Amino acid sequence: MSLLDIWSQLPPEAVKLLQSAVGMAAIFIAYKYLSRLLTRTGKEAELEPHAMNAARLVFRIVAIMVASTVLLRVWSLPTDWFVGSSALIGAFLGFGSSQTINNVVAGFYVLVTQPFKVKDYVKIGDLEGQVEEITINYTNLYTPTFNLLKVPNTQVMNSRILNLTHEGFIKYTFTVGFGHELSNRVILDECIQPAIDEFHERHADEQLRKPEAYLETGDRLGKVILIRIFIPKGEAKTLHVLQPELLEMIMERWHARRNS
Repeated sequence: MSLLDIWSQLPPEAVKLLQSAVGMAAIFIAYKYLSRLLTRTGKEAELEPHAMNAARLVFRIVAIMVASTVLLRVWSLPTDWFVGSSALIGAFLGFGSSQTINNVVAGFYVLVTQPFKVKDYVKIGDLEGQVEEITINYTNLYTPTFNLLKVPNTQVMNSRILNLTHEGFIKYTFTVGFGHELSNRVILDECIQPAIDEFHERHADEQLRKPEAYLETGDRLGKVILIRIFIPKGEAKTLHVLQPELLEMIMERWHARRNS
């Protein structure tokens, strides 16, 4: 018995299941191949990471639409059935998946308005990190703890956003608090500036500019020094390693000077 004979003897539902499986497998294989081709082409064309992220997102949506169309045609779903059931599906999505729908809408809003781009270093509310990818549902941040944090896009929309990346590098600022045991001049000239000089000499190739220090505030309880370091855009890992090192170098000199 030939394969054609076996195929002709299968129940209609089994034929449709096989057609659906073959169609989904073909779409999946094509999606993987074209996705790799898109990535390779983007690298060769030296496209911005944000542009590549948007292209991958659009390509993913197109693949989902193609797969949905194939399933509808294989199962010969009538148009009136599809339209009639849309209200029920909409209600289901509204009650069961409203957060997902909101995230999708918010994801497109983030891509269009561009409060930040892929590889920008940002603070989103109390969260901070480098934007690695903007997906349909989440914005992925590479955090100072060397983890990948998925932030729902609705949270992104509802939070204050501070973009620390511009002019080609990350302008990262942190503060250091001191008591009144030492004067401002001693702290700046004998603790902070020597640490900055040594730090910059040690890591000159990993920065774009020498770190800067300013007196931010002072009151009867103490003073706060603002430290700003400059790291090339997209080098969040370097930032996460160097910032604690500079802080440690400053505090070591402060402790030594205070106890001398």
